Amino acid sequence: MDVWSPSLNVDYEFAKLINRMHPPRVAVDNVTDKNATLIKVDSANKRGSLLEVVQVLTDMNIFIKKAYISSDGGWFMDVFHVTDQYGNKLSEGNVADRIQQSLGPRGCSFRSLRGSVGVQFAMQHTTIELTGRDRPGLLSEIFAVLSDFKCNVGSAEIWTHNSRIASVVYITDNETRLPIEDPDRLTKIKELLLFILKGDPDKRDGHTMVSPGSTHTQRRLHQLMYADRDYDIDEYESSEQSESSRSVKPLVTVENCAEKGYTVLHLKCPDRPKLLFDAVCTLTDMQYVVSHASINAEGPNSCQEFFIRHMDGCPISSEAERQRVIHCIKAAIKRRTPEGVRLDLCGEDRVGFLADVTRIFRENALSITRAEVTTIGSKAVNTFYVVDSSGDEIKSKTIEAVRKEIGVDVIKVTEDIVIPIVNPEPIPHHTGRFSFRKLVRTKSEKFLYNLGLISSYSDVV
Repeated sequence: MDVWSPSLNVDYEFAKLINRMHPPRVAVDNVTDKNATLIKVDSANKRGSLLEVVQVLTDMNIFIKKAYISSDGGWFMDVFHVTDQYGNKLSEGNVADRIQQSLGPRGCSFRSLRGSVGVQFAMQHTTIELTGRDRPGLLSEIFAVLSDFKCNVGSAEIWTHNSRIASVVYITDNETRLPIEDPDRLTKIKELLLFILKGDPDKRDGHTMVSPGSTHTQRRLHQLMYADRDYDIDEYESSEQSESSRSVKPLVTVENCAEKGYTVLHLKCPDRPKLLFDAVCTLTDMQYVVSHASINAEGPNSCQEFFIRHMDGCPISSEAERQRVIHCIKAAIKRRTPEGVRLDLCGEDRVGFLADVTRIFRENALSITRAEVTTIGSKAVNTFYVVDSSGDEIKSKTIEAVRKEIGVDVIKVTEDIVIPIVNPEPIPHHTGRFSFRKLVRTKSEKFLYNLGLISSYSDVV
């Protein structure tokens, strides 16, 4: 169990003091840009501020089209050009309140990782976290264990990448619908889950972990997969096989800017929702501080530029570390990319429903690459992405057999809206000179001149 030192309370009290002296200010502007809403954030800087703001926007299904970020020193100033998921300006009036709340002293949470099977307690459920080597039928066995122990799965999210799996599962007792707190029962569940995860020889065996509190599910999945080193090329696969398993191939370069003492990370890949969140989450978990950044996603591709340092203020100093950052950013983008046929399920929720569904997938030689499980009232609303376990293309008769066994009215095949993949052009190499001046085009980033990032305002206009 994590041990909280007295210094954490001191840090919290200091954060409250700073927050009272310099409360965060958030302005929503629907006038300046005719195509997007401008969200301007101004607050005292603290570790994780950028991630918290981006997380709020992501959770509200707000699309970031452009962004200009500066958090060097003690102040944090961002400008985001955003739209809703349909490309329209925002109409919600609580965006500013939610961002201000996220920047409060309790806004950030950086919980350590100590193992691959964890149990936490929250107000309404018990949270089980798992990481390990993925294999066909693994989820079927996991949900079978939970069903045998009379656990009701209220929601869950599962990611796979590079032969690794990470999942966050929220459970309650089936009879009481309350969190499971019996230590003996939880110990038995963890022991069986660990036994399942160790079913295939693997150097990265699982460990148990019990930790307090709760966290953002997708943020936690990034942490779990990063801790499980999913960015490493799997020892059982070739590099070519690993790369070909995902259609998106981001271009990432990392170079030092000797003039300003930063490391500059350039990312270019087809744009999609939550792309900025994935990148910022990974940089934060890798203990890097984003001092400045520029984002442009107005076309089919997203171009992101980050000026980063270690927490001690030093840039990246070795080729090995540079390669590690590149691999980690690529993994963060690929692990969210769905792979396979999407199957949507909606049926009456009951204990064992997920165990039965995933067993049917396994019996029909289907492997789950990603899953989102939710419960709405008495209905189980689930989404699965499945591939053929042998690596072949899934036959239509296999899908029809699965539908007949589960129920044709319960499961349907959903065609995702596919955005044509535009292969990004290679990222030009820079010789230590900031590229903000080539990217800024609107009034919202005038403050960059005052921050010393642009030598002359004429460079912008």
